[in-house]
Amino acid sequence: MPPDRQTKPTLTERQAARRDWIVQAATELASEGGYDAVQMREVSARANVALGTLYRYFSSKDQLLVAVMGHWAKELQSQIAARPLRGETAADRVTEVLRRAARALQEAPELTASLVTAMSSMSSDDPPALAATREVYITVTELIRGALRPGEDLGDDVIRVLAMVWFAALFARVRGWEDPRQMGDDLENAVRLLVHNGTR
Repeated sequence: MPPDRQTKPTLTERQAARRDWIVQAATELASEGGYDAVQMREVSARANVALGTLYRYFSSKDQLLVAVMGHWAKELQSQIAARPLRGETAADRVTEVLRRAARALQEAPELTASLVTAMSSMSSDDPPALAATREVYITVTELIRGALRPGEDLGDDVIRVLAMVWFAALFARVRGWEDPRQMGDDLENAVRLLVHNGTR
């Protein structure tokens, strides 16, 4: 079974809109200048909210950037749903969805580097940030599950490992351990090794 999403505090329509403005402002700043460009005062100015209001939603820059990552992942999920996967086999479709995710990140290198820096800098005693990171992980597993057709089942263990490989490939790409173009190939290799046409 997929991991359960944590229950979030219910926001009013106005509060949800304000949170979206903040996330969008942080996304723009990270895309323009990377991790260092995302300063809480700059985010509040661009989002047109008071600095104190910003801190009521996000207590740290890393917590905010992980929320940006979660928003990005959900947007990608919607985009993929709007363009159905075409592969004939489960391996083909899972490969396609992971390559799409890799390409989307490659198109925004400053933003991608910022998100990885935030995830790796995050404090272990920051429960909201850890919960947001888990949301991203769950969304990645949902992307993989979404590539399957009725009757196909990779097994939770395979989906979990593929999601972990996706995160590992992302870190390797940002940290310069691998050529950026290698991320998609690494993901495809993992899929071919773990996913068989006769899925269980």
